[in-house]
Amino acid sequence: MRKITSLAPGRTCLFGDHQDYLGLPVIACAIDRNIKLIAKENQSASFVLNMIDINEIRVIDIHDAFEKLEPRDYFGSALRVLRRYGCKPATGYTITITGDIPINSGTSSSSALLMAWIRFLIEAFGIDHEVTPEFLSKVGYESEVLEHGEPGGMMDHFSIGVGNIVYINTKKPFSFDVIGNGLKGLITGVSGVPKETIGLIGELKGNALMAIDIVKQNYPDFDLNTSEIEDLDNYRNCLPGRLIPYFEAAIKNFHYTKEALKEFEKPVLDLQKIGALMNGHHEVLRDLLKITVPRIDAMINAALKAGAYGAKIVGSGGGGSIVVIADPKKEDVVIEAILNAGAEEAYAVNVDPGVRIIDNIEI
Repeated sequence: MRKITSLAPGRTCLFGDHQDYLGLPVIACAIDRNIKLIAKENQSASFVLNMIDINEIRVIDIHDAFEKLEPRDYFGSALRVLRRYGCKPATGYTITITGDIPINSGTSSSSALLMAWIRFLIEAFGIDHEVTPEFLSKVGYESEVLEHGEPGGMMDHFSIGVGNIVYINTKKPFSFDVIGNGLKGLITGVSGVPKETIGLIGELKGNALMAIDIVKQNYPDFDLNTSEIEDLDNYRNCLPGRLIPYFEAAIKNFHYTKEALKEFEKPVLDLQKIGALMNGHHEVLRDLLKITVPRIDAMINAALKAGAYGAKIVGSGGGGSIVVIADPKKEDVVIEAILNAGAEEAYAVNVDPGVRIIDNIEI
């Protein structure tokens, strides 16, 4: 009887929210809140999934090919994708799933669960491919986004699959670089307001792409990937008023991500500078894309008032969580301020090395 334990961290987006679906870069990191999957061989032809935190049990036939997928069934889509790579389940497992990543909060609990599941399946049944962080990330992206036709990008899967602090270049040809493995003074604050992902991303993405398309029609040489913040005034005039904020947000968010990359490439991180860039980025998300809600605004204002260097909303928006950078000596004060502003949870986090197998033993 075999017992396999896999673990996948959550992630936070430091810079580049609402950028990856435009082919623009993202700076994200895996954080040490995680989903743990403990699988014990059960000599049957079923996976019995005990999802403790949501009090649900699901049974999957190991031979199910999932030719028809239910919406957001990532267990099924991962099995379908992995079969194409030669990973074929041969025996059942009883699997206990637990985690301390808040659900629907913008810290990627669903992608972490998917990545832990993928890592377990490959460990248990093998695969016709070299198992690298990049490969795991790609399988995650295929399973969650491509198989379901969802509007998300690759940030979550590469943050969790590669781990550490990662710069993700989402335009083709896609590439990524690990740009650090530690960041002091990192705090997550969870609002308790559920985020609104699919519809919100679809609407913002649609408006941004429409704005970029109109600019390209009027200025055929325009290239978003080489655009600078100074270029904004040249292009605004050709856009209808309602689309200007989306175009402006794309250019400005890109600017903050590029400036942040320069800081992360320095041998010693200047937390104050990174924090100031984070504040600029948040203002774009709040004032142009309008993805914050009153409780998120209150949490961010409280964190900054308590001495944090920077804070911003994370992910698709409409609720969810914030990421904060503070002087490590002031973490407790900042956490208390965020909680007093109405947060459901707030805690210090560390950068995590990414999805991994913790043990694979005979019992």
